[in-house]
Amino acid sequence: MNIDLIVVGKTDSAEVDALVAMYARRINFYTKFSIVYLPDIRNTRKLSQAQQRTAEGEAILKQVGEGDVVVLLDEHGDELRSVEFAAWLQKRMAGGLRRLVIVIGGPYGFSDAVYARANGKLSLSRMTFSHQIVRAIFAEQLYRAFTIINHEPYHHE
Repeated sequence: MNIDLIVVGKTDSAEVDALVAMYARRINFYTKFSIVYLPDIRNTRKLSQAQQRTAEGEAILKQVGEGDVVVLLDEHGDELRSVEFAAWLQKRMAGGLRRLVIVIGGPYGFSDAVYARANGKLSLSRMTFSHQIVRAIFAEQLYRAFTIINHEPYHHE
């Protein structure tokens, strides 16, 4: 299974970038993992929040194939413990899924079109995190899930 993480914009923190890159390398030991960086929408001051969500949504949907399973990281998504997330991931791998696409949207969330295309939503927490730090948190949780699936000593419970 291939896992792609789609994110809107680049991070302005070298430390966050380094952390994401470290977990990406670790995840690639288990499965093909890549991060797709979509460019920030330009001239956002002239756009309403809805227009910005629509423009970002169009860019996101261009990256998604017909057979892909798309999961949005969304504050209204299912909140799973790490072990539950590992089981969720393992179920998709066992089902023969070819490509799992996880999407972190822009600051105003997702367009209606992206919500309509999504196969599910996950929430990392009821707390609000910056879109930049969510990348690192999710990458760590994905790595943790693979270590749980493979019975490795990274996760303690």
